[in-house]
Amino acid sequence: MNSSLRPGPSRWRRAASIVLAAAWTRPETATPPSRPPPAEGFRLLLLQRSPHQGFMPGAHVFPGGVLDAADRSADWLGLFAPHHGPPGFGLGPAPFSRAAFPSLPHTGDSNADNTGALPEDVAFRICAVREAFEEAGVLLLRPRSSPPGPAPGPGLALEPPPGLAAWRARVRRDPRHFLRLCAHLDCTPDIWALHNWSAWLTPFSRSATRRFDTAFFLCCLREPPPVYPDLAEVVGYQWSSPSETTESFSSKEIWLAPPQFYEVRRLANFASFSDLHKFCLGRALEGLERWLPIILLTADGMVHLLPGDELYLEDSDFLENLMSTEKKTEEIMKEGKQFHRIVIHNRHLYDIHVTVQSKHKHVYPKNSVVN
Repeated sequence: MNSSLRPGPSRWRRAASIVLAAAWTRPETATPPSRPPPAEGFRLLLLQRSPHQGFMPGAHVFPGGVLDAADRSADWLGLFAPHHGPPGFGLGPAPFSRAAFPSLPHTGDSNADNTGALPEDVAFRICAVREAFEEAGVLLLRPRSSPPGPAPGPGLALEPPPGLAAWRARVRRDPRHFLRLCAHLDCTPDIWALHNWSAWLTPFSRSATRRFDTAFFLCCLREPPPVYPDLAEVVGYQWSSPSETTESFSSKEIWLAPPQFYEVRRLANFASFSDLHKFCLGRALEGLERWLPIILLTADGMVHLLPGDELYLEDSDFLENLMSTEKKTEEIMKEGKQFHRIVIHNRHLYDIHVTVQSKHKHVYPKNSVVN
């Protein structure tokens, strides 16, 4: 195998994404005739990005975006008081990354820095909640008068306020307006409803111009909130279960990037909404696995190698490199035994192969071959 080096370092941007999983026990009322409730008992919110976006145009994604300095502002301290404040904000011990590799260069963020007053686990949650509002009109807020600490059960989105469109326009222009909206509603972002889930680094590719260090959170909601795409960055949406999402992807109705596909398949492990919620609570203190996929180009396809795979190399050279081989994907698969990889045959045919044990009380996707 050999490597191909692109000159110049990448500029990493820190970001947050939120996987909204809503209980779904009642039939839909829309026409044509409604689908039955999903076997998993919950559905995920997927937003369709505009085809004019520079990053992942047309893809279906979870809500999310880049961390802004406003998400770390000391002005949030007054809003969270008197019930919550430094150092823990009622979240418990701060999470930590389980992976030492890779050590990233300067992130290159123009809108965020390390001088904010809020700890990272709070700032990233505020970012995810803000982005859910900007992109989908979903307000994951909690009245300031609520009892201290996390709620005992799944969360519930706030009813959209009057003037929703005007507030969203302000927040899109300047993220500092999100704090003003929360103060106007006498609410705080419901950071306690967001559970640590995963963290992904954008892998190197020859065509990539943007790379992100993204924290993924999972939020369980008692019922699906109304969704209002902003019709700028987001042009559509759907609520679908992991199995329904997989079917839509394989039938070319939607397109998912590899990390989103991996997370959808990981969520297919859960047979019910209550199982998913209990699982999130049970691993609250385990921290995050932070993964940098390494791309291996084969003679007839592409493989995204993940930590634990026998071909994965914890080598900083692969921050800016590809691996390549003249062998076909089938040959590579026959030669190996210890797998943690996403095999990409074409735009709508991914296979996930996992033979390694999951770590830190998390789950990995079952071997998933989607034809």
